[in-house]
Amino acid sequence: MKIADILTTIRLLLIFPVVGGLANPDFISGLFLLILILIAIVTDYFDGVVARATRTTSARGQLFDHGTDFLFVTTGLASCAYSGVTNLYLPPLIVVAFSQYVLDSYYLFRQKELRMSALGRWNGIFYFSPLLIIPFARLGLGQDFKDILELLAALIAWILVITTILSIVDRSIAPLHKSKS
Repeated sequence: MKIADILTTIRLLLIFPVVGGLANPDFISGLFLLILILIAIVTDYFDGVVARATRTTSARGQLFDHGTDFLFVTTGLASCAYSGVTNLYLPPLIVVAFSQYVLDSYYLFRQKELRMSALGRWNGIFYFSPLLIIPFARLGLGQDFKDILELLAALIAWILVITTILSIVDRSIAPLHKSKS
């Protein structure tokens, strides 16, 4: 197994404790949850770096990485919605956006690897924000601190609903631009 794939697998395995911790504040401490999410972010960053450095990049590895990110953020944000911190709309929208990303890359544009968009890439990065903010809110630094951070996580989730819809629309009209060129 390639080192990059091992890093991605670590992130995949972190889904279970992170989802439990986000859904139920009593499952694990805020500090431990924060550490697990930071490990996930670090492995997300370095799996691509390692794959490029070792010249082991592949379409399969890219799909494994992006699929793992999709599962991590979607289940994490669904857990946040379950716990009442964020809205219920974002996780299903991410499912639509990711499905569209995979389907139009491989079938519509007939590429052998995923075709990224700038907005989709930024959404993918910012989907981690509420997941990172919520453990900070649970560090026991006071109710006001917790309330402010949970409000921030909820606000970011609503902004991500809007940008995810925009990304879906952008991908939907992209074939029209392709056919005009």
